[in-house]
Amino acid sequence: MTNADELDLVAVFKALGHPTRLAILGWLKDPESFPPQDQPAAEVGVCLKHIQARAEVSQSTASQFMATLQRAGLVTCTRIGQWSHYQRDEAAIEALGRRLSLDL
Repeated sequence: MTNADELDLVAVFKALGHPTRLAILGWLKDPESFPPQDQPAAEVGVCLKHIQARAEVSQSTASQFMATLQRAGLVTCTRIGQWSHYQRDEAAIEALGRRLSLDL
């Protein structure tokens, strides 16, 4: 979702309203700050297990956090085998910034 008009601001702010989800979005800005993985994080995203470990939450909680961020259009998910890898949707985040500068 890259069109600023398509971004649901309520969903975005709800997603960012939890401190851990907000932190995760910040961490994903530098995917190389996570432990090495089989596929380069800059290309495929960060594996959920690494996000879970850094956030110090259960696997189900980490999955719920990432699903919320994904529904808000802030991250994308790539499946590789049994693993989910997450990246920030930079285009959507930039569109959000533009929209906020116009709306507020």
